[in-house]
Amino acid sequence: MTVAIAPTEEATAPTEEAATPAEEAASPAAGTAELVAEDARVFGAYARTGGWTFALKVARSVRPGGQSSGETPKVSAKEFSELAGCSADRVMRYYKAWDKAADDGLVPHFEVLEPGQDIELPDADVWLSYYTSRSSASTPRGEAISEAAEAEGIRPTKALEVAENPTALRAAILADPGTAEAARKALMDRIEEDPALRTELVRDIVRTDDLKKAVSAEAKAGDRVDYVRQIVEKGQVKTPAGQMIDASPELREEAERHLSLIDELDDGEESGEWAREAYDTVRDLVAQTVQSDPQLRVQERRAKFYSSLQKATKVFEELTFDDVEDIDDIYEDDMVKRLEDLQQAISACITALQTATESPRTTQG
Repeated sequence: MTVAIAPTEEATAPTEEAATPAEEAASPAAGTAELVAEDARVFGAYARTGGWTFALKVARSVRPGGQSSGETPKVSAKEFSELAGCSADRVMRYYKAWDKAADDGLVPHFEVLEPGQDIELPDADVWLSYYTSRSSASTPRGEAISEAAEAEGIRPTKALEVAENPTALRAAILADPGTAEAARKALMDRIEEDPALRTELVRDIVRTDDLKKAVSAEAKAGDRVDYVRQIVEKGQVKTPAGQMIDASPELREEAERHLSLIDELDDGEESGEWAREAYDTVRDLVAQTVQSDPQLRVQERRAKFYSSLQKATKVFEELTFDDVEDIDDIYEDDMVKRLEDLQQAISACITALQTATESPRTTQG
């Protein structure tokens, strides 16, 4: 016999339909998608406006200077920084950036903004023109660095960071040739308007033997190049005795060839050897020009004699006893001997010149 069992309450109660595995996975994913979308929205707003986003929060919540707490619901920069958990200096940098932009008519002034108010903000690229992340930028030195950075087309913050870390700058110069070259060019640009720096650099060179030798070598090479360049540009050349004569076409052509090779050298390439070769070649051609022209050869000898005579005269004029209290203190037998030899040499020159001037007269008579 079959006995019917009454259904229990649990069995007869309606049950909720169990969620499928796909639905269980979809719920957290939907929440995550909303979070991602919110992050993207905030990121997009910041990408478009940059620091203006945070500057607006300061501008609409920090009361401007001159207003008391009773005149506005806004708070002081110090209170705002405490609420934000950052320094008052950081808040004021945003404050000052907004203030400058307001003066330029780019954004509203503090007084017309209220807490929570949203406005259309300028582009992010403009932000860097008003904001500096370093407090040193507000000093005269910082302002000068910022202006120089803007003139060079770089962000002022980069230049200020370098200026505040001279040790780091020194390390970069010592380690990297490119940085050292940039520093050298900057010093050369600055040296024109900074006499004190120029004096210090000259002193450093004088005190360093290797630098003195290098400067002397470069000066010598520069003089040689100038000698060759003068032939090309002016068509004249100085002889060994100091005469200025017209350069022959052959000489000018050779000088121009060497000069073009020197001008084509890279900035970092040594020019000393090229300058020496150009100078020696040109000097040899000048000597050949002088020797091949009898009249010019005579003029060269005359000029050489006059040059030596002037040098000897200048030296002898310095041989005085004006600053000697007692001649016995400096007397040496060799002095007299050398003066006597010099006297004989001078007498021989005078005699030779007098004979030369009398010969034409005798011939004419």
